[in-house]
Amino acid sequence: MSAARPSSPDLPLGGDGYPAAGGVARRPAGAAESVRANRRWWDAAAPAYLAEHGADLGDVDFLWCPEGLREADAHLLGDVAGRRVLEIGCGSAPCARWLRAAGADVVALDLSAGMLARAAELNRATGLAVPLLQADAGALPLAPGSVDIACSAYGGLPFVADPAAVLAEVARVLRPGGRFVASVNHPMRWPFPDSPDPEDLRIVSSYFDRTPYVETDDAGDTVYVEHHRTVGDWVRAVVGAGLVLEDLVEPEWTPGRTQNWGQWSPERGALVPGTLILVCRA
Repeated sequence: MSAARPSSPDLPLGGDGYPAAGGVARRPAGAAESVRANRRWWDAAAPAYLAEHGADLGDVDFLWCPEGLREADAHLLGDVAGRRVLEIGCGSAPCARWLRAAGADVVALDLSAGMLARAAELNRATGLAVPLLQADAGALPLAPGSVDIACSAYGGLPFVADPAAVLAEVARVLRPGGRFVASVNHPMRWPFPDSPDPEDLRIVSSYFDRTPYVETDDAGDTVYVEHHRTVGDWVRAVVGAGLVLEDLVEPEWTPGRTQNWGQWSPERGALVPGTLILVCRA
């Protein structure tokens, strides 16, 4: 299936190429508002995001997190050869193409048509034809029990208003005994400033405040939403979906890795965790 045509990037862009936020707030934001805003934001931000991070992500590679943990080394998904795999929040789909090269029967899904357009270009450039789907993670367009493995590398879960609904969908499409692995922002990021500088490691908000982070444009329309959960929230969401939590991985910074990624940096990564990986089975 070919990628959908990206919607018009009607958001004003800043000098860095990303959508310019007219305002920032902490306030409630529901599922529909989150989906609508984040689809527009990622459609508009796709070129700048991939220009900034594309070399690190690669065209055919599986990077779990800014700390540099790769599936080729971590083996969190197990043997994928011959397995039906769903990637949720695939972006430009380097992980899905890596899985395809490893012998998986993979399908890649994302909310953003802008990201999927780039994924389709890279499918052609690499010769690895990964099927692409545009869909919301809360309504997976797959039959029950149709996949052996589902995975998500920062793909959608930090941005959804109802993680329980997404995890219930994941549980629905997994075959009995199937595996689900997802990386998300570590909940310990939330109380600190969004800065890579260790000097900024000071508490500025409550770890227990689940109020979403919301960006708006100059007209007051929501353009970006990110949701926070505690570690306990994630565990309860996984268990509540009927999945078995087998491991919680907090990757340490890869020795020799120098890339900064937003607030992730070698200096800060040596002090506090930046990523949480949920390893589950159906």
